[in-house]
Amino acid sequence: MGTVHHRYATVDGHTLFYREAGPADAPVFLLLHGFPTSSHMFRDLIPLLADRYHVIAPDHLGFGFSDAPSAAEFTYTFDALTDLTEGLLAHLGVTRYAVYVQDYGAPIGWRLALRDPAAVTAIVSQSGNGYDAGFDEEFWRPIRAFWQDWNPVTEAGVRGALSLEATRWQYVHGVPDESVVSPDTWHHDHALLSRPGNDEIQVALFRDYATNSPLYPRLHDHLRESRVPVLAVWGRGDEIFVPAGAEAFAQDAHDPEIHLLDGGHFLLETALTEVAALIGDFLDRRLAVRAAA
Repeated sequence: MGTVHHRYATVDGHTLFYREAGPADAPVFLLLHGFPTSSHMFRDLIPLLADRYHVIAPDHLGFGFSDAPSAAEFTYTFDALTDLTEGLLAHLGVTRYAVYVQDYGAPIGWRLALRDPAAVTAIVSQSGNGYDAGFDEEFWRPIRAFWQDWNPVTEAGVRGALSLEATRWQYVHGVPDESVVSPDTWHHDHALLSRPGNDEIQVALFRDYATNSPLYPRLHDHLRESRVPVLAVWGRGDEIFVPAGAEAFAQDAHDPEIHLLDGGHFLLETALTEVAALIGDFLDRRLAVRAAA
């Protein structure tokens, strides 16, 4: 297992925290976390891949141990978070990389790929949605209402996602055995979500999520044209981004590898060994083929 380093970088005047491990000259594997967590979700995965990959896992601005300027000081959008991720990669001298996207990490990863199609060598999507088919209608109903009409009632409907119980639900819903998920996970996330002013940051990103679905047709074009390798590994019990979102990659990706495992939204908490094996095998095979082409 590789040693994991915990580092900070200044990008556009903001301090970003990131975890880094693996040989400096190895292929880069960029891990992009989702809501409501941080690079903490990759804490156990990174050492399993760092023997042969240079793994980088940043905390998005407003999450984890990265800076969290108030929503009045910084305009929180997925375009802006992508700008900062690009800046971090430039700071680190990274120009080509495979990417793991989960939840909020997906719209950032899709923007990175669309901005520089040649940079992304492979995609691993773990509940990283790229199709309208992936949205669970019941879960997303209050969020869609918020997109359509931002008012105190609809905002209250999405603020419920910031509660401790809602955070716990994301970790344990759809999991075959809840006892294998440590309470450290949701308490860690909730403590960071509860910092003064962080609620306004999250509300702003809930609002901006409406910009992501309109990007999907461009993503689908990119998948067809680039033939970038795609691995989709999702929890069957995920009721935020449902398994149909994983299966939909077969419509556009070239020879995608799609696996539905027992688990929920945070699959690494319950199926870490299996997911790591799938990722390692996928990257070893598919990156070698692209390098030889």
